[in-house]
Amino acid sequence: MAANLTRLLEHKLQTSSAVTAQRCVRLFSTQQQQAEVNDDEEFRVLNLRTVKQQARRREIKKDAVQPPRTSRMAVDQDWTAVWSGPRSFHPASVPLPLRQGYTERGAAAPSKYANAELMKIPNFLHLTPPAIRQQCEAIKKFCTPWPKGLETEAKWKRHFPIEVLSTDYCHSLPTIRHPEARRVTITLKLSDLQFDAHAKDKFLRLVGERYNQETGVLTFVTDRCPTRKQNYDYALYLLTACYHESFVTEPWEDTKSEADMEEYHFERNQAKKSAEAILNWNSKAEQKVAASPSYATSVEQLINEGENEYNLAKYKEEVLKMLKITV
Repeated sequence: MAANLTRLLEHKLQTSSAVTAQRCVRLFSTQQQQAEVNDDEEFRVLNLRTVKQQARRREIKKDAVQPPRTSRMAVDQDWTAVWSGPRSFHPASVPLPLRQGYTERGAAAPSKYANAELMKIPNFLHLTPPAIRQQCEAIKKFCTPWPKGLETEAKWKRHFPIEVLSTDYCHSLPTIRHPEARRVTITLKLSDLQFDAHAKDKFLRLVGERYNQETGVLTFVTDRCPTRKQNYDYALYLLTACYHESFVTEPWEDTKSEADMEEYHFERNQAKKSAEAILNWNSKAEQKVAASPSYATSVEQLINEGENEYNLAKYKEEVLKMLKITV
């Protein structure tokens, strides 16, 4: 009897544990199916490449824009400290209402702000009277007193007969050298040079068109060298070489005839012998009579300057005087 009761209790316990296990399995399977259904309902994203996370942009802090210098400039501002040298136009530094540019009739010209016309041309804002006065005071200590004996123009021209001319250009280019700034012109009067008859004739032939007969001025212009100093030295070399070469007598110069002479000279021509022959015709005196200097001058003017009313009248007067003929 006791054994039967024991078997019955064991059978009930096994039955109750099986039912509990079956309920747990069913509960677990139900939750798993519900989770699978929820996963299927969501939209899945297909990532073909990895997306990098964008870095956060760095914020740049900008300083506050300062007002233009003209609004902060004092009335007694030292202008040489603002505009000390040549430079392009800057509207924020010039306290002047400058205007430039073409407009229609009746309209105001463009102001100085964003004005390309003001930046094109060279300005002379650095050459104000106070700036020039300040620069002169700075270089005064390097200057020497004016030499005595050169107070007038006639005095210093007598001691310094050569005049040198050159030009400086103010321009806005990448290079500071202007192509025309290298040109040098040297002028002097021919009367300041000492010549004899042969040297003067040869010198005039050497210089050619550089000598102006109307003004008597000799001019040398040089611009073939790259710098002004080189052109100045070359001009002095030309003047020196032509001057010393004019005193050299070559062997072939002795064969020069009267037709090769640049001017007619009475003393070297047949006219002198003809005039002396007329004056000394049928004369037994040992000392021959020569033609007067005034007659020689009239003949030279007539041939060199050409026939005109004055030269013909002068020549006629001298001929009558030489032959002692009264009209």
